[in-house]
Amino acid sequence: MHDTSKECLASYSDENTNKMPPRLQLAKPDIVDLFENSTAHLYWPSDISSVLARNRTEWRLAQSLTQKKFIEFLVQKTKLREIKLTSVNYGSLTRYLWGEVSPYQVALSVKRGAYLSHATAVFLHGLTDQLPRTIYVNAEQSPKPSSTSLTQEGINSAFARTVRRTNYIYKYEGWSFAIISGKNTGRLEVGTLTGPSMETLDATKLERTLIDIAVRPAYAGGVYQVLNAYRTAKGRMSVSVVLATLKKLDYLYPYHQVIGFYMEKAGYEEQRYERLLKVGLKYDFYLAHDIRESEYNAKWRLFAPKGF
Repeated sequence: MHDTSKECLASYSDENTNKMPPRLQLAKPDIVDLFENSTAHLYWPSDISSVLARNRTEWRLAQSLTQKKFIEFLVQKTKLREIKLTSVNYGSLTRYLWGEVSPYQVALSVKRGAYLSHATAVFLHGLTDQLPRTIYVNAEQSPKPSSTSLTQEGINSAFARTVRRTNYIYKYEGWSFAIISGKNTGRLEVGTLTGPSMETLDATKLERTLIDIAVRPAYAGGVYQVLNAYRTAKGRMSVSVVLATLKKLDYLYPYHQVIGFYMEKAGYEEQRYERLLKVGLKYDFYLAHDIRESEYNAKWRLFAPKGF
């Protein structure tokens, strides 16, 4: 009885002097084995809590062992690494890495259910040779009622203004993660792509990417970079998928005019881009916001930068 009391006191003393409890040390091989064999290599703090909750009994860990102590043990005694994503406007985020994790995977961890889009998807699809240091992440908004009111005056007023750009940006090891709060689409036309380190990444599929950059060229390097992406995608892009995706996206603005214009400029066959013309041309529209000097293309009822 006396010896047992000593053991309890020693265990209590260990837990209250920042020493690792003996049970945790004994369970270390099983803990390491779990992380080594997991398909996940990046964890939120809540993910680590879930690991502890699911395995506490099997690993015979004390109920008094907190998430904080468990994470301290993992960081100090295993190869789990803690990283910080910092933002001027949104504070910092803590994430944990086990093994090699690419910046693209870290970027996707900013929001649950996020996916790579715009210039980043352009790069992953091989539509540009540029390697941008900004990674674009689409974190969809919750569903909102859609507006059905569209007038020529409203279009002119909206596109005369400078386009709004996200200030929802995190920094990590020389990379910037630009978070775009996109409209709710239920992750329409989102799939997986292979990244530069052969990692699997959630990203927009080819046709959705081409639509996204036509809608927001500022997130793709501007209209000339968008045109270059359309040229490179010429033999791969399905007009049927573009039209079906546009219909599901249900944009208020007539972006089909922009997409058809890019296709014609990029040298697509006439019978392909004519399918966009057949959708209808009810309004004059704009290739981008705040065009200083523009030329009007009557065929597409579209204002584009002069000399484009």
